Amino acid sequence: MDQAEEELTAYLRGDLRDWSISIDLNDSGTAFQKQVWQALRSIPYGETRTYKDIAVRIKRPNAVRAIGQANHHNPLPGVIPCHRVIGQSGKLVGYGGGLPLKQQLLELEARVLYSP
Repeated sequence: MDQAEEELTAYLRGDLRDWSISIDLNDSGTAFQKQVWQALRSIPYGETRTYKDIAVRIKRPNAVRAIGQANHHNPLPGVIPCHRVIGQSGKLVGYGGGLPLKQQLLELEARVLYSP
């Protein structure tokens, strides 16, 4: 837990882009949810993907709503970056922590990537 707390603090300071803590999801979620969460972990820091992008990536192109539900049940927000998933129109939609927090996390990542 100490390492997770240290990494979370570093992430929120803008000093961490890639989590190194070990994640064991064997006791969490369905096989589908785990597949979605793995796809989310592949979204690079500071980038976004649409729900449709994730559905296509996991070869379930019609599962867009199910992707949203898997995000909703994400056991490790941040480490599994569901905040990087946006609507097809490019708008922020759905986030368990609320859209203002989702916006702040995306802005933090953009600021870190594009600051001199």
